[in-house]
Amino acid sequence: MATTIELIRNVKAQLQELTGFHADSVSDFTATEGGWEMTVNLLELKRIPASTDLLAAYRITLDLTGSVKGYHRTRRYLRDQVMEDAP
Repeated sequence: MATTIELIRNVKAQLQELTGFHADSVSDFTATEGGWEMTVNLLELKRIPASTDLLAAYRITLDLTGSVKGYHRTRRYLRDQVMEDAP
């Protein structure tokens, strides 16, 4: 069984290969009965200055082995935007 850090590194690498975008960070990680779900923020467009980079949050579903079973983009935003959490 992989550690959480190994699992996140593996998912970021899988997403980069699947989407072609750099995985910037993981903002949510939850264990489920069938594996895990996480939100990974991907850098979709690098700009100057960096505060105007275009990022997107992707919701990822993983199986028990850590393989990506599905993903979808949930939102796009500029790096300097403050996002409020949903209630």
